[in-house]
Amino acid sequence: MKEDLRHYLRDARASMLWKLDDLGERDIRRPLTRTGTNLLGLVKHLTTVESLYFGIVFDRPPTNPVPWLRPDLEPNSDLWATADESRDYIVGAYQEACRHADATIEELDLDAVGTVVWWPEQRATLHRVLAHVVAETQRHLGHADIVRELIDGAVGLRRGEDFMAPRDEQWWQARLTRLEAVADNA
Repeated sequence: MKEDLRHYLRDARASMLWKLDDLGERDIRRPLTRTGTNLLGLVKHLTTVESLYFGIVFDRPPTNPVPWLRPDLEPNSDLWATADESRDYIVGAYQEACRHADATIEELDLDAVGTVVWWPEQRATLHRVLAHVVAETQRHLGHADIVRELIDGAVGLRRGEDFMAPRDEQWWQARLTRLEAVADNA
């Protein structure tokens, strides 16, 4: 069971990082929703998620904590990258947080209990935390799917695996036009 959860978490992590591939600095930082959702911010946020859930919750704080985990910062400061936070820095911090998380997952049994102070019940097993982080990572990967498609049309889990119907651009444009017509007439 642990290996299944780890598999899905690793797969989602790799897909999230793929969403940054072949894009310039502006595109990975560009807010494409009213709330400011952007690709690099999603990676930064998942760095927070991995650090909190597999570090703090199980009393295994990271050796190099990221500076945006301070309580005195503005709300949601982990959802966008500042001008001085490079892509390499954010991705490196994410990869380090993932390595630390993997060590926690490896060393603890699924029934090990941690304290999630922001949850009402506060106590949670590694199994529950791991399932939660897989779900949260997948949720944010879904955001990244949409943001990346808005930027340059790239879709899928990774390069060469878009899992879309094999159609040409003309077919997709005709489909989009048809769906817009349906929406306009609703």
